[in-house]
This record gives sequence, C-alpha cells and structure tokens, in this order.
Amino acid sequence: MRTIRMEEMTWPDIKAAMERGFRTAVVGVGSTEQHGPHLPTMTDARIGEEVAHLVALKLGDALQARTVDVGVSEHHLAFAGTLSVRPETLKMILRDYVDSLVRSGFKRVVFVPTHGGNFATVEQVIVEAREAHPGLEFTGYTDLLGLTGFLNQVSAEHGITAEESGAHAGENETSIMMALERDLVVPERFAPGYLGPLGEREVKVILESGMPTLSSSGVLGDPRQASAEKGRIYLERLADFLVEKVGKRAARR
Repeated sequence: MRTIRMEEMTWPDIKAAMERGFRTAVVGVGSTEQHGPHLPTMTDARIGEEVAHLVALKLGDALQARTVDVGVSEHHLAFAGTLSVRPETLKMILRDYVDSLVRSGFKRVVFVPTHGGNFATVEQVIVEAREAHPGLEFTGYTDLLGLTGFLNQVSAEHGITAEESGAHAGENETSIMMALERDLVVPERFAPGYLGPLGEREVKVILESGMPTLSSSGVLGDPRQASAEKGRIYLERLADFLVEKVGKRAARR
C-alpha cells in the first residue's frame, strides 16, 4: 500500500486493506499546548502522529486512524496558545472513535497517548470499550511515569541525566522535535527548566495546580544537549517499547 494513514486513503482502499487482514487501528492521542519557549504547541500531537505511525508499521496488520490533536491540558492554560478539552469531552471523542472504528469492522484498537494529561482518560476509555464491545480488543500504554522513565533510560545511554531528559520540553522531547520539525524548534531559546525529582507527587502538583507551580518557563528538563540524531533514535526505541507493551499479537478476525 502507498500509505497506512487512513486520512490519506479512500474508503475502498481502506476496505480492501481490511479484507487483506489490516483489522487493527492505531490512534495517537496528543495535545496542543505550550512546550516551553523553544518548541511549538503542536509538539505532543506531532509526536503522537509519528509514534502512532511507527507503531502501526511495526504491528504489521494495522492502519493508522486520524490523531486526536487536542487533549486535557488545563494545567498548561497559564501559557498563551494552549488549547484544552475537559476529560469528559476527550472521553466522548475517544468513545466515538471506538464506535466508528468498530462499525467499520476493525477488531482491535490501539491507543497511543503522548500527553500526560490524557493518560487517565485513555485508560478509562479502554476499560469502557472492552465492556461495550466484548470479543474485540482495546489496548494502549497508560503508565505515564513508566513512559517517562523509559525515555529517561534511553537518554541516559547518550550521557543525558534523567533531570536533563525531563518530561516536558527537555532534552528528549526536544531531540524528537528536532528530528521531526527542525524548522519549528528555536535553539537560541534553549534553557533549563525544572530539574528536580519528578514522581507521583510532582505530577499531582502539576495536574492540580498547574505547570507554573514547578516551572515558570513550562520546561521540565534541559534541552541544551538535544539533537535530531538522538531524536530519531528515541522515536524508534519508543515505538519498539510500545509495541512490546501492547503486544504484537494479531487481532481476532
């Protein structure tokens, strides 16, 4: 096939692909929100689009559905340009995604959340989808600290500390965006943000009190050692990690 992105395909081509066994749909769930003074607000959506694409390719029997590009980002609304929907709004959108994909004939839906504020809602949708559509498969990786911990480990292989790698516009995420959208990254604004510990307590503070509580610039980490070369490695490793977690098992047909 020329593409596995359904938005680029005609409906007869999607139907033909499904008849050949492409019965898994992969859905990226990103956001449109501040990412410090040096990354565009599209960062989580753009990364979600790319990672979902790589996951679909690596699964082998999958098509990629349109990425959801606005998420639960209330904790970033202190920064200009952030768009946010309520958790219940995102839940309804994703439930409608599920119902649409099931009606088309997909047997498995894999969610790829790439914004921390979306993880809890995606997990709820997966649970509800399994109840609503018994016999079909719904999955996704919804362990936020597990994901950031993995990315920190990969950065560590390149001499980057966990604090520098960060979890929001730090070295890791900045490297990925340099690989994907180099012209939208502003290197002259690279500067360290919050470099303290980031565990359940800190995540709770951010979600409940807003990002400025920990970082006035909106950065968690230090982007100054970011590079496109590392970003390409991070993307591949992240996609491999997610495929391992969701399972490469073919969907029931």
